[in-house]
Amino acid sequence: MKRTLSAAGLALALVTVSIAMVMTASRLAFGYDVSGSVSAEGTVFPGDALHSGQESRSGSLALAPEFYREGENGSALIFAPFARLDATDDERTHLDIRELHYRWVGKSWEFTAGVGKVFWGATEFLHLVDIVNQTDLVEDIDGEDKLGQPMLHLALIREWGVLDLFALPFFRERTFPGPHGRPRPGLVVDTDQAVYESDDEEHHFDYALRYSNSIGPMDLGISYFNGTGREPTLTPGTGNAGEPVLVPFYELIDQAGLDLQVAAGQWLIKLEALRRAGQGEDYGALTGGFEYTFYGLAGTASDLGLIVEWAYDDRGDTATTPYENDVTAGVRLAFNDLSGSELLAGIVSDTKSSARIWSLEAGRRFGEKIRVTLEAYAFVAIPPDDPLYDLRNDDFLRLTIAAYF
Repeated sequence: MKRTLSAAGLALALVTVSIAMVMTASRLAFGYDVSGSVSAEGTVFPGDALHSGQESRSGSLALAPEFYREGENGSALIFAPFARLDATDDERTHLDIRELHYRWVGKSWEFTAGVGKVFWGATEFLHLVDIVNQTDLVEDIDGEDKLGQPMLHLALIREWGVLDLFALPFFRERTFPGPHGRPRPGLVVDTDQAVYESDDEEHHFDYALRYSNSIGPMDLGISYFNGTGREPTLTPGTGNAGEPVLVPFYELIDQAGLDLQVAAGQWLIKLEALRRAGQGEDYGALTGGFEYTFYGLAGTASDLGLIVEWAYDDRGDTATTPYENDVTAGVRLAFNDLSGSELLAGIVSDTKSSARIWSLEAGRRFGEKIRVTLEAYAFVAIPPDDPLYDLRNDDFLRLTIAAYF
């Protein structure tokens, strides 16, 4: 099916060109250091589409620049916009400010104001405690891509560890694929109908804190979050044309979290755990395991890591994620060559059913400025009662070519 570029797509294309012009002007006139990437992406879906309007192939372009200007005593201004133009899914055509903040640095403190990104966690395949930034789900299904979060962030750096304090005055809604997007749920998530538990909606004042420290071979993080949950509950609703849709409902939650990593020779022991109240009944979840690395594999410069992790959610079949009792096994191969070649492959197995998810990500640099990445997912033997059943035909292969500057 041939589709024309939407008005939103044309607007985004103009914005992307404008960003490129601003990058050049900033470097020449304002003394900013400019880096980033521009990339082209192609995705192929071998299986037949389950929903009308979906296609077997898709392509997109993305621009991810970063402007950086350092001031006195390590202070800095950072601006990192992101833009993607997608040929198939209008919801994936979007513009976001990943970072736009100023950082002040003192002898034993740092203070950041603006839009920022924060990562909490230790495990490889599932990040339970990483809650400050909202997930940009139209970018990839692995949940690794995040939207920029407005924040005030004070880090107190002491001998006994680091205490991070966050004031989060504005909430970002999760992005979801549109009707033409793949992979996606069987029903489209209608983000225009989003419902909030708080009367303040996206203006509810959230806050968070985290204590972290390195104690010998152990890296420890203890966190707390209070505010609007980043993971919505999807409830049945009706769209503008009377069609069934899913409506995101954002509850107020309290979450206590723990992330832990211990290095012991060739072993890395990893754990993340949380206790959450406010999203239905109180519940706990954890994910943890180990990574064992063979250094100098077979007398070469390559390193091979074996990864095993287990994810558990005590809500069982009522969990809002597919990872209520799953085991993950993976291999990480780092060639340690001049081209930065690497590969990560894994399988997620449901302990209660035949469901399996195979994944692969491999990348290599060509020259100094070009990097090619191959990503693949396969959804195998998904039973009808599994939350991933709607993705059973959405195996895909994705090739990305990125030019860095």
